[in-house]
Amino acid sequence: MVQERIICAGFGGQGVMSMGQLISYAGMIEGKNVSWLPSYGPEMRGGTANCNVTVSDTPIGSPIIAHNATAAIVMNLPSLIKFEKELEKDGILLINSSLIEKKAERDDIRAFYIPANEIAVEIGNTKVANMVMLGAYIQLTKIVKPESIIQALRKVFGPSKEHLIPLNEEALKRGAEMVKA
Repeated sequence: MVQERIICAGFGGQGVMSMGQLISYAGMIEGKNVSWLPSYGPEMRGGTANCNVTVSDTPIGSPIIAHNATAAIVMNLPSLIKFEKELEKDGILLINSSLIEKKAERDDIRAFYIPANEIAVEIGNTKVANMVMLGAYIQLTKIVKPESIIQALRKVFGPSKEHLIPLNEEALKRGAEMVKA
């Protein structure tokens, strides 16, 4: 049985919901069982936001992830503080080291530090920091194919934003390169 339980978290406006939706859509494209459960802080943009995403080859019992996440992708310090403890042993913690100087406290998980904002600036658009993180996550887990993420992105963007696909593909690729061993 393959089941990934992912928490994507950060400030509103950092693309954490988009990250979760893209993983879910890519999973659906590949014929997997998926769930996506968003949670917003009261402030919306600039406030905290997170989503629970499950991708599985078997039916999913609950969309809620509590103390058994296989991965957490955190874009800001409050998210690291809140969600590091939600990871199961040997879970993956992806930290946006552009905005988070703190290191993981646990030594029973695998932590990766990705300078997502710096990479996004190098690529030419700060809005793709989430895609950098997503590229790293997909490279580590192989839960969905990068091609499925791009296919999902095409559906979400629609024809009017087709010109943004190469930028997002580059962000995914750069994120993957950050964790290739």
